[in-house]
Amino acid sequence: MSIDGYGHPSIPQGRLVLVRHGETEWSKSGQHTGTTNLPLLPEGEEAARSVRGVLEEFNFKHVRCSPLDRAQRTAELAGLKVDMIDEDLREWDYGGYEGITTAEIREKNGYPWTVFEHGVIPGDTPGETVEEVAARASRVLVDVHELLHEGDVALVGHGHALRILTGVYLRSDPRFGRHLDFKTGTVAVLGHHHEDPVIEAWNRRR
Repeated sequence: MSIDGYGHPSIPQGRLVLVRHGETEWSKSGQHTGTTNLPLLPEGEEAARSVRGVLEEFNFKHVRCSPLDRAQRTAELAGLKVDMIDEDLREWDYGGYEGITTAEIREKNGYPWTVFEHGVIPGDTPGETVEEVAARASRVLVDVHELLHEGDVALVGHGHALRILTGVYLRSDPRFGRHLDFKTGTVAVLGHHHEDPVIEAWNRRR
């Protein structure tokens, strides 16, 4: 752990840069896309290329990426050299709600369901709770903390998982992520103001 001149943990000077993958067929239609490995649409590929200019503003010491194809392709098109594939950056496992829209789930359940409030049901996969996704996010943040003392770190992943990670980074409830709308093919920047973790930018495209 890095220590400042007062014997306290020092504040990283690097920024944590989050990149959400470009648009897929299911992200466009609003279908929950957790474990399903969908390719980017042409417009998703174009969005990934368009964030190159944003990412060139940073001095990346480390880049890690979800193992899913849509994230890895986004990193490639955005000009990022991935140092590590991290299973903990996978999207939320939606279990029995995989491939289904919120409107369809609400019609079936008969109440105004949200994934953050009501969670998921088992299906072809067990599904995950918010807390389980947050635990994965916490492991990522612990892993990259010291690297942020050396420079900026990029994480390439998925909408819900990165929103939950942001809540954890801000030392808030993981469900804080419900208040963030992370667009496909955009960039968010997390940093510090004095000792406080902050959002410096959100949904940047250019």
